[in-house]
Amino acid sequence: MRRDDIPPVPGSGEPAHNGGPRTPDDRDPPMRPGPAVDPAAASGPGQRGGSRRGTRALSSGRARIAALDVLRGFALCAILLANIQLIADAEAAFVEPPLGDAQPWIGLPIFCLLFGIGFALLLDSAADRVRRPRLALLRRLLALLAIGLVHALLWRGEILVPYAVVGLLVLLPSTWLPRWAVAGSAAVLVPAALIAGGGGPLMIAGLFLLGSALVRFGAVARIERSTRGPLLLGLVFATGAALALWAPAGEVAGPVAVQPTVTSSLADLLLTGVYVCALLVLLRTPLRAALLAVFAPLGRMALTNYLGSTLLVLAAGHILGLPIGRSLTAALLTAGVILAGQWLFSTLWLRRYRQGPAEWVWRWATWARRPPLRAL
Repeated sequence: MRRDDIPPVPGSGEPAHNGGPRTPDDRDPPMRPGPAVDPAAASGPGQRGGSRRGTRALSSGRARIAALDVLRGFALCAILLANIQLIADAEAAFVEPPLGDAQPWIGLPIFCLLFGIGFALLLDSAADRVRRPRLALLRRLLALLAIGLVHALLWRGEILVPYAVVGLLVLLPSTWLPRWAVAGSAAVLVPAALIAGGGGPLMIAGLFLLGSALVRFGAVARIERSTRGPLLLGLVFATGAALALWAPAGEVAGPVAVQPTVTSSLADLLLTGVYVCALLVLLRTPLRAALLAVFAPLGRMALTNYLGSTLLVLAAGHILGLPIGRSLTAALLTAGVILAGQWLFSTLWLRRYRQGPAEWVWRWATWARRPPLRAL
């Protein structure tokens, strides 16, 4: 896995709700309410329409869009599989992606997209809660930067710091732009990132803005009301990925490893889109209950689980002495045990509490007051 690829990061940790941020020259069409999933467990600020400033305002939550939790949990699993050997022993790791060369791309763009979605949703919610909503977003990004700096002491490949920096430089200023400008910027940055090598700050910024644009154009509000849309889009992505893979790759060997071409990076990104669309389609089938049970608890506590996985991997490698960095089998078994343990912990924790401990601290910093933790 290359250092300039987009590394892992959890999603926003805020509830997904309907609507998006508005600018004076940007009016979204009216939207019907989206599907409600466990409103009491929503981890973001309170319901629309109030100007309350106290604890009650922070405790009342909007309904979550379950599909976003499922996508976040799915991406979290893929990210751990892709990075566990590097986390355990970055210097001596023998990295062999369990799912092939496209493995790291399964989860990484999903987290970027979800971060942009969550940021746009939070701006809309903050506008209902406080007089200066962008100040809340600034505090949120600065808190993420602080968490990332501490996390970097344990795992040098961590991405919270770059996410916070790109958020401060790109995502926060974009809230003053009309939605067409945000979408246009994403359409420029993503291809530019592919041409530049397939990852890095350009791709992070492009996917952040794409996620924000999806909210502001109302696509996120309809994400669980349509089967045809994700199905058709998935077929388009699959066709594009097949064409990109069929095209002569022409990969050339770099000084250390084989560097991806534009077509291979494009194919990886399109394949990620296929996985996302497939999950959205499956959520409209009888498999929905199983997908929610498996992935949603992990996704709702993505920040806690992301930080916790680093501690658990380092403990397994340096305290228990497991050869995670040298053995793919040991890496896979360790990842499986960690994910199973985190799923159990998340499931039990969310029965009593509104969000994970790291999400609670992050939310406290965002709103500059202590939010309730226990579930009603």
